[in-house]
Amino acid sequence: MANSKILTAEQEKKLRQPIDEYVGKIQKEIDKLREDGTTKAVEYQSLIERVKRDKTISKGEKDSEISAYQRELEKAKAVEAQNKDKIAGLIAEAETYLKSNFDVKYYNAVKESCAAEKAQALEEHKKRMAELDKKHKEALANTQDKTEIKEENYVHKNRVSNEKLELEKEYQRIKDRKHEAYSYKYHLIDMLRLSKFTFLESRAQKWENYKYTFNKRTFLLQNGLYIAIILIFIALCVITPIKKGTPLLTYNNVLNILQQASPRMFLALGVAGLILLTGTDLSVGRMVGMGMTTATIIMHQGVNTGAVFGHIFDFTKVPVGARVVIALLACIVLCTFFTSIAGFFTAKFKMHPFISTMANMLVIFGIVTYATKGVSFGAIEPTIPNMIIPKVNGFPTIIIWAVVAIAIVWFIWNKTTFGKNLYAVGGNPEAAAVSGISVFAVTLGAFIMAGVLYGFGSWLECARMVGSGSAAYGQGWDMDAIAACVVGGVSFTGGIGKISGVVTGVCIFTALTYSLTILGIDTNLQFVFSGIIILVAVTLDCLKYVQKK
Repeated sequence: MANSKILTAEQEKKLRQPIDEYVGKIQKEIDKLREDGTTKAVEYQSLIERVKRDKTISKGEKDSEISAYQRELEKAKAVEAQNKDKIAGLIAEAETYLKSNFDVKYYNAVKESCAAEKAQALEEHKKRMAELDKKHKEALANTQDKTEIKEENYVHKNRVSNEKLELEKEYQRIKDRKHEAYSYKYHLIDMLRLSKFTFLESRAQKWENYKYTFNKRTFLLQNGLYIAIILIFIALCVITPIKKGTPLLTYNNVLNILQQASPRMFLALGVAGLILLTGTDLSVGRMVGMGMTTATIIMHQGVNTGAVFGHIFDFTKVPVGARVVIALLACIVLCTFFTSIAGFFTAKFKMHPFISTMANMLVIFGIVTYATKGVSFGAIEPTIPNMIIPKVNGFPTIIIWAVVAIAIVWFIWNKTTFGKNLYAVGGNPEAAAVSGISVFAVTLGAFIMAGVLYGFGSWLECARMVGSGSAAYGQGWDMDAIAACVVGGVSFTGGIGKISGVVTGVCIFTALTYSLTILGIDTNLQFVFSGIIILVAVTLDCLKYVQKK
């Protein structure tokens, strides 16, 4: 019964023939009407552009040729305008016919045929698999030799694998046939309207193309982690009101999440550039501690209570506005200095960033802890947070700082030569070097950019927390930044990643941490949670790389 629905190529051609004849006849009329109008208008516009770009003729010759083409172009446009209504009527007639007949007389039959072919292919596949199993069992029954049994199992495994591959190929052929039948309607409309589709037609084609190219394995590799995290977050949204008696997704909670995410956004944007170069940065957390300590000392309320190398600093005589700027510059200079050192060793001596940044981490923590004796430097001037990150009608403007940083880094990555070189070096440094790109300059530049972003991030965090800078502050932030990048799709294999992914990763990670904190989950257990996310994210990233290879 199913076989009777299967169309041969000849039968499919016969079904489509009346449509081709009817629409083809109208298309010939339209082409004839366009011949002296639209077709010539396009031709003369092309000639005018070519003359404008021609550098072998003088300005006078250019003007003369362009004037002649312009006159012909006006004539062609006049013919086009004259035939416009008639062409529109013919297009409408063809479209009405397609709407009434294409699906009913052609596409539905092809769709049914493809469904029947798929069922038949599966049935035949099952028969062949049963035959393979039967032969395999017979072969095993006729031998007792372990070597022969091992060889038979290996051969059977390969045969089963080949059979599955053949089924996949057959399914793909059927899928191609159905897709071609569906697309043929839009091919006809494309010819009638000269590639001008309506919004709904464009959406329909995109949806069809998505279904055609959809692969479950690829989809899960690319989005599996997001799906899992979203499900966890939904579960937290359900559990929080039950356990704490308050909803999780409130306006204030969302603002708190974005507020916490803003300084971390700077750190993630910085480390993302290094991961793009197949590197990383283990010193991010210590950079934050150093920047926080520096900013707190400079913007401290009154005379500092702690000493640096035995010296107590007093910036009270410096105007508050100047202290804010000095603190920012000091944070940027210190962070950039240390990232530049790591960048130099990475770029010059091909040292892995894991080593160079780990050395940075140890040096920074050692110097800051020794210099300050590990003490916390207390609060900054209470007026400073309102200067840097005031709340406007309850809205924390620290979020605007993060948005500006996102926009700037997006522009650098996507619209500058440095950004393009960043992707090139990350994807294949040898090929980039051969094409004339300085791998040393790009690598060092990525580390310097990271340092600037770390400086800004630590300065904003100091303002957000109203000081409290110490050497220990920022512990674990490096892992959070790296995890956010990996969750956001920045690949450790290099040359793959988007700013939108980094932003998504930071927001997801901050939201989950915030939710777990509200639920009263111990901070140490949150580290376990972060570690699992990093492990799963990198595993999926590696699987994607293996699949691509």
